[in-house]
Amino acid sequence: MFEEIYEALIAGGAYNTILKGLWITLKISFFSVILGSVLGAGICALRMSKVKILSITARIYISVLRGSPLTMLLMLLYYCVFASTSLDAIYVAVITFGLSTAAYVAEMLRSAIKAVNRREAEAALTLGFNKLQTLRYVVIPQTMRIAKPVYQSTIINMIQWTSVVGYVTITDLTRVINNISSRTMQPLLLIVTGIILYILIAYVVSGIFALTDMLNAKKRQGGN
Repeated sequence: MFEEIYEALIAGGAYNTILKGLWITLKISFFSVILGSVLGAGICALRMSKVKILSITARIYISVLRGSPLTMLLMLLYYCVFASTSLDAIYVAVITFGLSTAAYVAEMLRSAIKAVNRREAEAALTLGFNKLQTLRYVVIPQTMRIAKPVYQSTIINMIQWTSVVGYVTITDLTRVINNISSRTMQPLLLIVTGIILYILIAYVVSGIFALTDMLNAKKRQGGN
């Protein structure tokens, strides 16, 4: 058993290759979350706009991106849209996952905003807050609190989606695991290792969100 583990995970620097693949996965995930979050907030604003053409355009974007298979979207952008450019495959992956995540974030934010108690916003305006202050101190904090669990799940799901980037020549964690398992003829051990690493990433993300909850709770207690 130990010999099998050594041959699969240590011999020939296999662990270094796995760590490099893990780093690629984390890098794509991190920048995709940033792009998707910023873009999603903008699309949400368009979706809730009173200008009909903007609202319809955002609605179409959300419907198309949420309904598109991510693997197909990735291949479309890499092999068609950016095929004639020198854009690195990793950037194409970030754009793909960012665009897809934005659709989910936009709808998530819209639902959260609609769930905010309007009476509190109206009360803030009555107390002398202007619209910007009401948005900053009343609407946004409540929206973030409502959307947070769904946002956490969206991030974890997006990280799992990155396992398809091997289709566009990116040597991420999944592709590294597949390559090493083919070379060592020990797919079970390598696949289980890959699953464990993805689970650990999910726990780290969950831990970060739990930590922010604790810090916010302490901050509220300190304010009281």
